Amino acid sequence: MNQIFNFFFEQYARYQTIDITLEVIAVIFGFLSVWFSKQNNILVFPTGLISTSIFVYLLLKWGLLGDMMINAYYFIMSIYGWYIWTRKVDATHVTPISFTTKKERIVSVWIFFATLLFVFIVYNVFNMWTSWVAYVDTLTTAIFFVGMWLMARKKVENWIFWIIGDLISIPLYFYKGFTFTSLQYLGFTVIAIFGYLAWKKHLNNKTATA
Repeated sequence: MNQIFNFFFEQYARYQTIDITLEVIAVIFGFLSVWFSKQNNILVFPTGLISTSIFVYLLLKWGLLGDMMINAYYFIMSIYGWYIWTRKVDATHVTPISFTTKKERIVSVWIFFATLLFVFIVYNVFNMWTSWVAYVDTLTTAIFFVGMWLMARKKVENWIFWIIGDLISIPLYFYKGFTFTSLQYLGFTVIAIFGYLAWKKHLNNKTATA
């Protein structure tokens, strides 16, 4: 039992208690944010802002620049998404769940490759191409940037990007030594799968009754 515990949590012996506490709090609010997103609940954004602001601080402190940029972007896009989700498209209705348009798919491709280029430049400036992890970080950053943009615009396809990015992040964060965050992404994957099914069902039901 001790060997199993050490395998998963031994790295926390060198962390400050406050940092471990903050990571757990960030994970809890991260779970809440993804759950509220699945439920199409506006609370996705305030809970997300709390989680991402904590992670920005921790990841910057731990020197994980790529992960920090992802969470800083989440923070900004949460503010944008909060506005989009509450914006009225007519006198009584707010922005609805929908599938991506051709234009939005093109924008998503641009965001993906622009993110790859941006991260590549930043990592070169800070000389962070020190291991294979940096290359995987670059890929997940691009995937998550697209996913967050689509989620902010209430697009069903956002869940596909979250699922792909989450599956990559589970072993990646464990390798980096952040077991709680790795477990968070495991939970995110499960919720994202159900989120995709729920949003798609909601849209199909709406289409059928229209």
